[in-house]
Amino acid sequence: MRNAKLQNYLHLHFIVFVWGFTAILGELISIEALPLVWYRMLLASGFIYLYVVFKKISLTISRKLFFTLFFAGIIIALHWITFFAAIKVSNVSITLAMLSTGAFFTSILEPIFYKRKLIWYEVLFGVLVITGLYIIFEVEGNHFLGIVYALISAFLSSVFSLINGKVAQIHNPSMISFYELLCGVGVITLYLIGATFFGTATEGFTIAFFQVSVSDWIYILILASVCTAYAFIGSVKVMKYLSPYTVMLTINLEPVYGILLAVLIFGESEKMSTQFYYGALIIISTVILNGIFKNAKKRKSTSTLRNITK
Repeated sequence: MRNAKLQNYLHLHFIVFVWGFTAILGELISIEALPLVWYRMLLASGFIYLYVVFKKISLTISRKLFFTLFFAGIIIALHWITFFAAIKVSNVSITLAMLSTGAFFTSILEPIFYKRKLIWYEVLFGVLVITGLYIIFEVEGNHFLGIVYALISAFLSSVFSLINGKVAQIHNPSMISFYELLCGVGVITLYLIGATFFGTATEGFTIAFFQVSVSDWIYILILASVCTAYAFIGSVKVMKYLSPYTVMLTINLEPVYGILLAVLIFGESEKMSTQFYYGALIIISTVILNGIFKNAKKRKSTSTLRNITK
């Protein structure tokens, strides 16, 4: 049992490392954010469909659930578009540091979604996150557009996780992911069709849209299969053996892995000022501390409940 837990813990670290590599691929792929996300979602939904068929998972859903997943698909599509757009106009380090603010947005939105009171330490951590953001804005003002895109991406990621948090409790995660990706790429396709007929000569499904280099195809296939379909299915499996607290803390290492990889692969273009790393450290540390506080509170509540039922 202990060996199984260790294997799944190491597997989770590998998955988080793979997620961190997603940003690297976004930098390596030469096409723009919109077509990049279209190819990613189209291929990933195909890969997950094959998995669903192989596992004989039912795809029958209610109309209400379909519209929920349809909305979630739009949110995740916009999240990825702004994520890759941030990388294109700034760099990996800026994007991943800003993406860490997702936990801050969640702490604000969660009381609204789940109708609970705001917790005092969430307010304190929110102030610390804003402090970290202020430091980064001060020293990296030339990356302003990238910072804005990444913050929008972090906000959308938070909204998506809150929607999924509700539906994943009662529905199969692979089925959910398939519909979300399919709906997301469907909406992007409709947009591109509209742009083809009513936009400029460079918008929509143009000849240039389908002129993808061999290297870009290789990177896109890795992104769609390993970094999306495999990572999703693998993360669901390890959650059966590891506590939510362990999973949460490990996932928070994604920006750390990604930033280190970016510096190693891209060198000088990813090296930021010392103050940037101070700001990023404040944000990432705040996210981890938030998880520690939440876990301590959950353990205390569980312990109290056990004492009552004795």
